[in-house]
Amino acid sequence: MEILTTEFFQRALIGGLLIGVTGPLMGLFLVLRRLSMIGDTLAHVSIAGVALGFLIGVYPIAVGLIFALAASFAIEKLRKAYKTYAELSIAIIMSGGVALASLFFTLGMGFNVNVSSYLFGSIYTLDNMDLIVIGAVTVVVLVLLRLHVKELFLLTFDEDAAAVNGLPVRYYNLMMSVLTALVISASIKIVGALLISALLTIPAACSLVAARSFRQSVFIVVIVAEIAVIAGLLIAGVWNLAPGATIVLLLIAILLVMLFGRTRFRTSG
Repeated sequence: MEILTTEFFQRALIGGLLIGVTGPLMGLFLVLRRLSMIGDTLAHVSIAGVALGFLIGVYPIAVGLIFALAASFAIEKLRKAYKTYAELSIAIIMSGGVALASLFFTLGMGFNVNVSSYLFGSIYTLDNMDLIVIGAVTVVVLVLLRLHVKELFLLTFDEDAAAVNGLPVRYYNLMMSVLTALVISASIKIVGALLISALLTIPAACSLVAARSFRQSVFIVVIVAEIAVIAGLLIAGVWNLAPGATIVLLLIAILLVMLFGRTRFRTSG
């Protein structure tokens, strides 16, 4: 296992472990609120920002983050405008993100190879700046979730009750959207824009199978994600596979095992 001693693999492992905490935690809140498609939407918009970053010669993840944050604000605005059809906001912003990405791809055909690493993930190419960004995002997300866990819990399970109790629902909705945008922008180079929703949703799906409480769900999503990240990186490194895709397929495999195990348990019971 010589790969464990290489610097690029150690950076990949650190980045993967950090995102393996924040990604599934944000995904759990999104899934419980039936907003899991927001992850896909912000990922597509973030890719448009990455493409623009390459085009103008600015750090791509930073531009992707700006785009994702702008999209998170826009989604909240549109959700208010279309209260009865809130999912329209997600569809509209996703369409705009795809259109912008396509436009920037066309304007800068020469960087298509570089952008592909952000589409499908390129965790082995993480540099020190990437780790600093990922680490900063991890700290911000964990601190804010810890400080506001009670309010977010109430908002997640009964938004109307939260509003009646005087909770600033608009503020917390916006905070969740911004935190999701931060996590997606930081994750995009690890698993890629096309696979990021798997990191957000599949651990949460596993928790819905096994958890009996919200606290258990929090532990399960993190454990499942970290197992997939560590095992996926090792498997991909040894057999020269795409690490992002390997991590996602392992997440799906874990979910299938848990579903099969629950079915067998019910049958035997």
